[in-house]
Amino acid sequence: MVPLAHLWLPMLISAAGVFIASSVLHMVLKFWHMPDYGGFPNEDDVGAAIRNGNPAPGMYVIPYCRMEDMKKAETAEKFKRGPVGFMILRPSGPFNMGKNLVQWLVFCLVVSLFSAYVAGAALAPGAAWLQVFRIVGTVSFMTYGFTSLPAGIWWGQPWKTVVKDVIDGLIYGLVTGVIFAWLWPT
Repeated sequence: MVPLAHLWLPMLISAAGVFIASSVLHMVLKFWHMPDYGGFPNEDDVGAAIRNGNPAPGMYVIPYCRMEDMKKAETAEKFKRGPVGFMILRPSGPFNMGKNLVQWLVFCLVVSLFSAYVAGAALAPGAAWLQVFRIVGTVSFMTYGFTSLPAGIWWGQPWKTVVKDVIDGLIYGLVTGVIFAWLWPT
């Protein structure tokens, strides 16, 4: 067993490594994720319609219905007519990339913390490189890679995008596993 306090360096470096890898995937390799997002051809009209409803920031469903309404003919007609979707509205104003990047870095640190916890409980100091890599890589891959699956299952996120997110998670898991294996205490 390795105390968590002895794993602070691989936690910090792996979080930074994932942060850098994600920056490359999302900002440098524009062909990878940029095609995943599109705008409405009539964006001004859609924006005006949403503003006219004056919704608060939050998550919205269209068509909206309660479970007991699912079997009603008018509800079925709304789904048939469309559109059908989920929408997240943020507060109006400029996009704060700095805040989002800080939150992403904190998430990376949390993933590294839990990966360290599992590996520290399962492995002894001086564990073989491959053992450390396998455990840490698996835990971090599951965390990073599987988070997008519910979006495909429940929210209708295109499966092509979900698969890319899972591949991203695999890359992040590999980065985390390699760094922990490299810096594992002897």
